[in-house]
Amino acid sequence: MRELRSSSFWRAILAEFLGSLLYTLLGLGASLRWAPGPHGVLGSALAFGLAQATLVQALGHVSGGHINPAITLAFLLASQLSLPRALGYLLAQLLGALAGAGVLYGVTPAAVRGTLGLSALHPSVGPGQGTVVELLLTAQFILCVFASFDDRHDGRPGSAALPIGFSLTLGHLFGIPYTGAGMNPARSFAPAVITRNFANHWVFWAGPLLGAALAALLYELALCPRARSMAERLAVLRGEPPAAAPPPEPPAEPLELKTQGL
Repeated sequence: MRELRSSSFWRAILAEFLGSLLYTLLGLGASLRWAPGPHGVLGSALAFGLAQATLVQALGHVSGGHINPAITLAFLLASQLSLPRALGYLLAQLLGALAGAGVLYGVTPAAVRGTLGLSALHPSVGPGQGTVVELLLTAQFILCVFASFDDRHDGRPGSAALPIGFSLTLGHLFGIPYTGAGMNPARSFAPAVITRNFANHWVFWAGPLLGAALAALLYELALCPRARSMAERLAVLRGEPPAAAPPPEPPAEPLELKTQGL
């Protein structure tokens, strides 16, 4: 409840809503086909990557710039985010993505809308294969996010934006032919709701969330573990302020040797 009464909490929720709205609007908008011909994978990949990098730069100091339930789950599992904040982020991300897809639907001519950038499996890719692809793409992305934001390695939103954008672009370059490269359940959920098409939709939740969990545990427990007790991790999950460090002991006064004259 202490965190819910904080103005910074609600600013972060607003930032996640706005970030998800813009990410979905810009990314899905760049995926639409305005003219007949082959789909431009490079353009779509760059649009999603640049949108992610821009929003991390703009909103990272407010909310962390997650705009992705997979990132939020990863930070929750790594005890770097409280449970109330994670639930608030998730709700804001889903509502923001729905708003972004709705705006895109409203401003786009009916002949161009198509499936509105819906995440969909290639006809030759089965649901199991698609889940594995989404898992691996999201795992490499989450590992990059953790490494870029790690304060032990001078991680800051400004310096993190570029590598995170590159990582997302790389995932899209590989994944678009297979699954459309969801890598973000909110981004996949919004066009599915607008177009009422939920074919194999579970793949775009299971794959990214499992990949996020795998990457979080791998980074936090094996690659770059943090020396924190279970009590400290639970305090973070509850949103409690960190315990104050004990004050340093004053330096000992130097001993003076006194000699008594005879």
